Amino acid sequence: MGLFDAFKKKEAFEALNVPDTDIVAIADGKLIDVTTVSDPMFAEKMMGESIAFTYDADKVTFCAPANGTISALFPTGHAFGITMKDGTELLVHIGIDTVNSKGDGFKLLGKKQGDTVKAGMPIVEADLKKFSKKYAMPVMLIVTNSAEHAVKFIDPQPVTRGQKINL
Repeated sequence: MGLFDAFKKKEAFEALNVPDTDIVAIADGKLIDVTTVSDPMFAEKMMGESIAFTYDADKVTFCAPANGTISALFPTGHAFGITMKDGTELLVHIGIDTVNSKGDGFKLLGKKQGDTVKAGMPIVEADLKKFSKKYAMPVMLIVTNSAEHAVKFIDPQPVTRGQKINL
């Protein structure tokens, strides 16, 4: 391996040029039915209309699901929220009970609450291999104000980062 090979392997995350109404996949993975996750709060959509994702990679960089403002960014890295320009509030929650890790295994990627972001910008990296030894690791995307902002999602399927997932 040459001196610069490590740099070539680093995945580049470009902000995506998507309409302000689009919600996109936060990483390459599989969109699944949220009712199949083990936590009833998420499975029963108590926080709002939701979907979930699973990932096979050991480490995953989770990106903004839409253009908007970071309205919540937990210092532990386990969750973040984006408010879209139309007021739709999205919450990304990485794993179940991962708040108990106290941030060990998460890496915040330089964004802070109040920052304006574009869909596809990296927000947090998670060591899923490490977490999966102790936690269930579906990643939920919740529309926390779905009563005011009706959102419908595509059916479960493999997705790629930046793929539009709302109908």
